[in-house]
Amino acid sequence: MGNNTEKPPEKMDYDISIVRPEMRVDDITLRGQGMSPERLKGIKNGLLTLHTAELMAVNIYKFQITSEPSEFNQHLITAMCNEMTHLQDCQVKLYEYGWKPNKLRWINWLVSATFAYISRLRGKKAILNTGIWVETKAVTHYEDFLKTIDWDDDTRKVLEKDQADEYGHISRWEELLKTV
Repeated sequence: MGNNTEKPPEKMDYDISIVRPEMRVDDITLRGQGMSPERLKGIKNGLLTLHTAELMAVNIYKFQITSEPSEFNQHLITAMCNEMTHLQDCQVKLYEYGWKPNKLRWINWLVSATFAYISRLRGKKAILNTGIWVETKAVTHYEDFLKTIDWDDDTRKVLEKDQADEYGHISRWEELLKTV
């Protein structure tokens, strides 16, 4: 997986050691006024897809964590926390535009819990491979949507940071996979 998941140079300016970036009251704003219906449709579809993907990532990590006090679990907890931030980023943007998350997202919740449980039963190597697979899918979604959707500047910056985090997760899981 290494070659196709390397972080593009333009994404290097995001500090991926920040797990949960600071957000202030003034960062919340109502969006979408004066935008064309076509532009809004693209933004909505992108945010709904990313929200669903981030929900799945949160659940996969959540259900892979065991009660064992280990560095491996610490990495999973950190990734889960970071993915929760991404989920909130997408959810906040949906509400800022006047939309809501998909009502059928519980289906993806069940699917992701199943992936997590099966990978957890199969061990660390399967957990890491599942993480790499999920994060690679996320990176691809972010890349496609950042190229094809006319985002407002604030939303674009949030999504670029989230994508940079996903590249960081892939790198971390690939490094850990070498030790298993």
